[in-house]
Amino acid sequence: MATETGEITIVCNHCDRDIPAPNIDLHRVHCARNLEKCKICGDMVPKRHAEEHFSNTHAPVPCSMCKETIDREVFNSHTEEICPKRMVTCEFCEFPLPAVDLAEHQEVCGNRTELCYQCNSYVRLREMFNHETKCPGSVLNNVESSRRVPRPAEGDGNGRRRRGGNGVSNKRLFFTIAITGIAVLVGSLFFQRKPEGS
Repeated sequence: MATETGEITIVCNHCDRDIPAPNIDLHRVHCARNLEKCKICGDMVPKRHAEEHFSNTHAPVPCSMCKETIDREVFNSHTEEICPKRMVTCEFCEFPLPAVDLAEHQEVCGNRTELCYQCNSYVRLREMFNHETKCPGSVLNNVESSRRVPRPAEGDGNGRRRRGGNGVSNKRLFFTIAITGIAVLVGSLFFQRKPEGS
């Protein structure tokens, strides 16, 4: 075989590389004495580093979480997706726990209830997503229903708008802020130290 420069090459039968013809005899001796073909990946490795190559590249690795011995090729997928001791998060409470315990935890956690502020009913956490799409108090459902059924005008009959049942009234909020401010002022006056000279 000839290279681009016109030099004739011969393929080494040990390492399968193209070697310039004048160097082939010297290369074959060096190659057979010093290099070894890896039985797994086919790379040429110095004989003195063959065991190191195997242990760093191909040897099974112990999983630090489950203590199982895993092939290197699948080690990353094992630790991220398969290992029963890998940490996962509960979809209901976002608590991190081992994957092996997830099903039992979510069975209990998903049965907890929370108040739906749209319809004021308690809903299981595992049913919350479906409930939110079908909730009778949902804004989306109210928009759809308002096209079909006329809604009564909001107000108390005297021209004033009704406050929402779920929010905190503005008067109550201002009252709380005022009381807190007065308490801070009185406390700072009460605990203020008198000058030592008087």
